[in-house]
Amino acid sequence: MNETSAKRLSKLVAQAMETKEPDRKDLAWILTTPDLDVLEIVSAVGQVRKKFFGNRVKMNFLLNIQSGLCPEDCNYCSQARDSEAPIPKYTMVEESTFCDAANLARDVGATRLCLVASGRGPSEREIDQVVHGIEAVKKNDPDLEICACLGLLEAGQAEQLHKAGVFAYNHNLNTSENFYGDICSTHTFSDRQETVELAKSEGLSPCSGALFGMGEANEDILDASYALRELNPDSVPINFLIPIEGTPLAKLNELTPQRCLRILSVFRLMFPDREVRIAGGREVHLRTMQTLGLHLANSIFIGDYLTTKGQSIESDLEMIRDAGFEIEGNGPSTEQLSGRTEIQLKQSILD
Repeated sequence: MNETSAKRLSKLVAQAMETKEPDRKDLAWILTTPDLDVLEIVSAVGQVRKKFFGNRVKMNFLLNIQSGLCPEDCNYCSQARDSEAPIPKYTMVEESTFCDAANLARDVGATRLCLVASGRGPSEREIDQVVHGIEAVKKNDPDLEICACLGLLEAGQAEQLHKAGVFAYNHNLNTSENFYGDICSTHTFSDRQETVELAKSEGLSPCSGALFGMGEANEDILDASYALRELNPDSVPINFLIPIEGTPLAKLNELTPQRCLRILSVFRLMFPDREVRIAGGREVHLRTMQTLGLHLANSIFIGDYLTTKGQSIESDLEMIRDAGFEIEGNGPSTEQLSGRTEIQLKQSILD
């Protein structure tokens, strides 16, 4: 990296250390840097992560509480209306499954349980089912953070979830407003923004991020980051597209580990003191460079995703510890890991 570039990078890092909004042109430069400069960028931007989060890694555990059967046409999603992906399809899981997931989350060292349901948005019946499941979880484990992701919300629904013990609500913007029509036609970018604002107004911590690798341009990445900053989320999950057979984007595979690291760098600079999570696609696209991602993000999902397998839990834990990081909440004990059992749903998810 030449002297001019090094000064530009130092300026970005200094601004982030003071949580100042970075200059768009400087962030655009990050996205176009040569592959050979990426390690220097990670090293520099990693100092921002270190200032605000030390060497801690937050673990999140995901449960798909309702799969498939969705009326929306999101091109990237295996659960969407037009998807032909061979995935499990089932209605809301039983209350006991909520509790099983919570127990497993704790066993593997997660401090947050993320409950995700397919669909445009929850009906009142589905809200009631989720509320009962969450109340059962909180009765046994009041300190476990619960994040719900149920789609577009109507007034009063977030308040119901909050009263039941939900801490956060996830609803990603996914991309820029300009590109949104290219990936979905059944709802709008503003619909998503409104749901995040509604969740905030009714007492839930906002969790909102994006999905990259769908054919978006660098300008779309930047637009998405600034739109998210306006929402002021507490948690920002960054997903990388997993091309799934049977979906319109099945043949799209444009990401490299270096590009993923540049994107993560942009979001750490944009959200210096917020939880930045490497979410879906971590194993597929970062591959052997996953540990470098941990120098930028302070949070990951452990275990499987919605309809795809993740890296083994043991491999994730080994990766974190080998890289010199510590699991927030001290992580699982050897006894917990050796004694854990997989959640068995009636539909036999992800055999």
